[in-house]
Amino acid sequence: MSTFKIGYFVGSLSSTSINRTLSKALIKLAPPELEFTEIPIGNLPLYSQDYDAAYPPEAQALKQAIEASDGILFVSPEYNRSIPGALKNAIDWGSRPWGTNSFARKPTGIVGASGGNIGTAVMQSSMRSVLSFLDAPQLNSPEVYIKFEPDVYGADGDVSNEDSAAFLRHYMEEYAAFVERVLAATAPGHIGDQQAGKWK
Repeated sequence: MSTFKIGYFVGSLSSTSINRTLSKALIKLAPPELEFTEIPIGNLPLYSQDYDAAYPPEAQALKQAIEASDGILFVSPEYNRSIPGALKNAIDWGSRPWGTNSFARKPTGIVGASGGNIGTAVMQSSMRSVLSFLDAPQLNSPEVYIKFEPDVYGADGDVSNEDSAAFLRHYMEEYAAFVERVLAATAPGHIGDQQAGKWK
């Protein structure tokens, strides 16, 4: 059985982030072939093109972590009907300088929790537009919009509601299968690569 390295982003910088709690649950419920490493975003300066000639160490480490991952998982809240600023800043760093987009061809998943019924749906829609531009394949179904209930999600990642646990477990199984499919399709020598080279 192949093992896949998954880098994950938590889109909130809060010390009491419900999305960090959700990330622990997802990791606990994931298939054993997925190995997770958090990619931190709180230490990054605000992106500016002025840095492109000499990336700071924090941004270099971010790009290296993305590039070392087989897949990327985003677990994020929704701020003002969009992507949290810290997460968007990290995505901007990871995609630059121009021509060195670290997200290209990385199979991605987007999950989010909020206290309301909307469950980060609008943020995820915004993220899909950004990731499409960055040539990052996305798992489009199933979708995960979580209304966070503190009595269901334990701080250690335990999920007390079996229906919720089964839903998240199914998502992670689908994500693992998606990562495997994308990596197989983009492997060197795959017919898709040959055709892409033919039509460049």
